[in-house]
Amino acid sequence: MQDHTINKDELNKFGSTTTLSDQVKALLLHQKKNWSLVKTNYADLEKVKVRLLHFSDFKLRLQFNPERIRSSAAKTDENSINERPCFLCEKNRPVEQKGIDFNGEYNIRINPYPIFPIHLTITLNEHQPQRISGRFGDMLRLSKALNEFTVFYNGPKCGASAPDHFHFQAGLKGLMPLYSETTKIAEKYGEVLFNDETLKLIAVDEPYLRKFFLLESNNQTEIERQFDKIHNILPVRDDETEPMMNILCFYNNGWKVVIFPREKQRPKQFFAEGDDQFLMSPASAEMGGLAVLPRENDFERITHADLVSIYRQVSLNNKTFESLKNKLKRNDE
Repeated sequence: MQDHTINKDELNKFGSTTTLSDQVKALLLHQKKNWSLVKTNYADLEKVKVRLLHFSDFKLRLQFNPERIRSSAAKTDENSINERPCFLCEKNRPVEQKGIDFNGEYNIRINPYPIFPIHLTITLNEHQPQRISGRFGDMLRLSKALNEFTVFYNGPKCGASAPDHFHFQAGLKGLMPLYSETTKIAEKYGEVLFNDETLKLIAVDEPYLRKFFLLESNNQTEIERQFDKIHNILPVRDDETEPMMNILCFYNNGWKVVIFPREKQRPKQFFAEGDDQFLMSPASAEMGGLAVLPRENDFERITHADLVSIYRQVSLNNKTFESLKNKLKRNDE
């Protein structure tokens, strides 16, 4: 089997390799030079259409990106998964695709179908299903090492187009509006459920369209402990392997982790016909405020009301969210 891991000597030809963020920037330059698909798609990304829709206290960034049809319309049912080779496994990767090793467990690659100027797919070396349990600590370590990036996780029914192979993704900070809005939104609409010298837990409700829990801490042990508690009380459906959720994580002298519990994978508009259809399948980017639309007609005509409807359908229902908040309020345990 061909080794797809690139070494630092090769990366040094394309830029600094002092930090992991530097290394992935050099990797992108390497891939643009040596893989025509990456060169073409990242050049095209610079020309994508963008719209900003402003709400009272926040905004949504819309991106018309036809190459993302593969992800937005991906069939993720068990039969479809079983009928195709895993495109994240090393043996099935394009010969041109190279990656950076992370702790001997993960491989950091350039996503050839980007929505960010640098878009990373971070795959587990072993072929194991998309389940965050036991791997949240890896997400924290990655976000600290990739401190110029937001690292995110799509659950198997929450935007992951390869639910059969565990992976994270990452994009440069600031492209998703959530990054700059988190503190303001949490202060205005958040309810502090717990706060001590090591960790703060805040719940943000309906006005932001997307309900979420925010964890803030510079203590990895404490933030992992609190995440496990949230994970363990989130509802799991009979046909699911874990709670439906998207997770975004970024590090600035401490971690901020945003957990979006989900109600459903796709809104009714995805399955509608004619003018009622919008091919939008919310994943972490959309929950973070970057709505990717692969069809130009959808991009041009989608309205504030359409987006309110879509986000409210896929976000956890009010009753369950209130119940979760009550369970998480505590002094100590």
